[in-house]
Amino acid sequence: MRYISSGESHGRALTAVVIGVPAGVPVDIADIDADLARRQSGYGRGGRMAIESDRALILSGVRFGRTIGSPVTLTVSNRDWDNWTDVMAPQGPANPAARVTAPRPGHADLAGIQKTGSADCRDVLERASARETAARVAAGGVARALLRQLGVSVSSFVTSIGSVSMEMPADPSAVDPDTVESSRVRCPDPDASNRMIAEIDEARAIGESLGGTFCVTARGLVPGLGTYAEAGGKLDARLASAVMSIPAIKGFEVGDGFAAADRPGSQVHDEIAHNGERGFYRRTNRAGGLEGGMTNGEPVWIRAAMKPIPTLMRPLGSVDIDTHEPVDASRERSDVCAVPAAAVVGEAEVAMVLADAYLAKFGSDCLDDIVAAVAAYEARITP
Repeated sequence: MRYISSGESHGRALTAVVIGVPAGVPVDIADIDADLARRQSGYGRGGRMAIESDRALILSGVRFGRTIGSPVTLTVSNRDWDNWTDVMAPQGPANPAARVTAPRPGHADLAGIQKTGSADCRDVLERASARETAARVAAGGVARALLRQLGVSVSSFVTSIGSVSMEMPADPSAVDPDTVESSRVRCPDPDASNRMIAEIDEARAIGESLGGTFCVTARGLVPGLGTYAEAGGKLDARLASAVMSIPAIKGFEVGDGFAAADRPGSQVHDEIAHNGERGFYRRTNRAGGLEGGMTNGEPVWIRAAMKPIPTLMRPLGSVDIDTHEPVDASRERSDVCAVPAAAVVGEAEVAMVLADAYLAKFGSDCLDDIVAAVAAYEARITP
């Protein structure tokens, strides 16, 4: 199960096609739209979010609210397209005034035109824009719908913005999603939330942008998803690849991650225990629910680091691609901080990887067969 997306930031629409979806999965468009709304929210978002009101439209693969085993196609319209038809017209002569010739440091602009041979940074930046992640969230909604039928939930919260961070809880998977969504920066710590908002206000006032970190958790997973036998199938590697594909993500860790590197093994590894009701379990979860490339039955939790948005209202220095003279980098309408939104995109990416891992282990044609296979597996490993 995987997706492919298409569309440009100021094009007519964004599209996602999800393939490998089993038949019989209930899909409620309201759930997908709720995730799209969460992606648009978060203190520090820019003017674009005041224009868009993202809603998904299902074009194929779902009939009477259930998947039918064929590819699921979803679109999210760009309302701002109406203001950009002269810049992003699919046909007709090029508009010289629409060219962007001052690539932004930290963005795909310069390397992209060097790769493709284009003489217009807009050819690259329109697709490299994080606006594309609306399609990912829509696709992730299909994966979440499958996981929901298997008793798996995926959520996220922000752990830092700029220099302000919250103390990581002992069990990140126990963080209450309602508490997270009540915060304007999607941080469950009220004091840290207030300080994050103040930091964003300060950055906006001086034309700066801010990055941060977020945590994604998944509960209800069976052990043994993924593999120890083949490098490309290791679940932690697949999660890292998926989350690192999100624009501006520059760091990834599973569980205690980098903090585990400076501790002795006795303070890193999770002791194994057993009781009649739970079967095998870990006394702690420093490994983030993954050992040897597989889930171990504990909640999965990962963290990702997002760099600041490359577009600055006080631009950094650049070079004009025509004249090679020093210029200020181009400016696009942008956010001050998009970490809360990136966390929601992280949920979608994690959900897609986990859904595919379930299908790889338990079959991929029919939801009822998958549910029965999971139940039989759980009965076998929990005496």
